[in-house]
Amino acid sequence: MACEHCHNPESWAIDGGTPYTVRQVIRILKKPGPGKTPIRGVTFSGGEPFLQAGELAQVATQIRKLGWDVVTYSGYTYEDLSQRDNMDVQALLALTDYLIDGAYKHEQRDRNLMFRGSNNQRIIDMNATRDAGSVVIYDAIHSSKQ
Repeated sequence: MACEHCHNPESWAIDGGTPYTVRQVIRILKKPGPGKTPIRGVTFSGGEPFLQAGELAQVATQIRKLGWDVVTYSGYTYEDLSQRDNMDVQALLALTDYLIDGAYKHEQRDRNLMFRGSNNQRIIDMNATRDAGSVVIYDAIHSSKQ
């Protein structure tokens, strides 16, 4: 999306990076390291994760089998993603526990926000959203979830 002032511009190239198989990614995540904090979850961020939704859905399936959470950042809104007729996008949404949605907007930047950079971005509790049938915003300040 190349949002102005967005972080990770080195991750924007569609043909950039190093390809890994799902098995390789899971092996890397499961490998313990000295002083390494146990993993509770994985975050997919940009570039734009939904550009490789099928592959990330495969990774997320294995992550969920390990009992870990999946957090996905997207420059797209939940409403846009949920209406797409693309089974890979729908699979990744279905496996995501928390979706931080919306393009970063520098004019709405707020350094006091948790886990996002601009006021238009939301932290959506996807499990609660699926249960409610409408968007449920995660309140990180008042939540008792650990």
